[in-house]
Amino acid sequence: MENEVERESGSMIFSDEELIEVSGLKKGRDFIEVTCGCTSHRYGDAVGKLRVFSNGDLEITCECTPGCNEDKLTPAAFEKHSGRETARKWKNNVWVIVNGEKVSLSKTALLKYYNQASKNANGTNRSHNGRVCHRDEFVRCSRCNKERRFRLRTKEECRIHHDALADVNWKCSDLPYDRITCDDEEERASRRVYRGCTRSPTCKGCTSCVCFGCEICRFTDCSCQTCIDFTRNAKV
Repeated sequence: MENEVERESGSMIFSDEELIEVSGLKKGRDFIEVTCGCTSHRYGDAVGKLRVFSNGDLEITCECTPGCNEDKLTPAAFEKHSGRETARKWKNNVWVIVNGEKVSLSKTALLKYYNQASKNANGTNRSHNGRVCHRDEFVRCSRCNKERRFRLRTKEECRIHHDALADVNWKCSDLPYDRITCDDEEERASRRVYRGCTRSPTCKGCTSCVCFGCEICRFTDCSCQTCIDFTRNAKV
């Protein structure tokens, strides 16, 4: 397995053939990172680093200019940030470099786990109109009063946010997956508007990204009212 990227469960594997000649390849514990970009006819190429996580999540750190601090962007948000004229087609517009050529994400193997995660979500994680939901949410630190981002793509991430929201003494250092302290800067307002909605990158809340309760974000072992109501209704 030395030449493969695999998550701990062993169910996600990128073979050498799938990653051959992909520029900027780095391998982390639960992700791979590659060079990516998006081309605007007006502004030219905006480049960045794309991380593909073991659960299918996609996250881009923009490097369009030396002073750009935009990170943890969804591909759709990166597409818009780049100034691409025909936005909302990020699978075709965001590219990686393979063997020296720009290749759309849709033509690579990098989306297969994203697509699988979306397919699974369609069956288990829906709002009342049947659409996939769970946008990023924020919780305010009880010590520094800064808001911190929570990604809600998996049941584990939803539980972390759920427990933090219920803890009146929650603080920055309690985040298990980001090494953040109260001394770290709060996300800029221009960045906080990007919350992972599949319909619109800057959505303020709609039926595509706001969940009203599902088996991913409600927990049978929790005694809060929302979880109790969901468990009761699920049994009906």
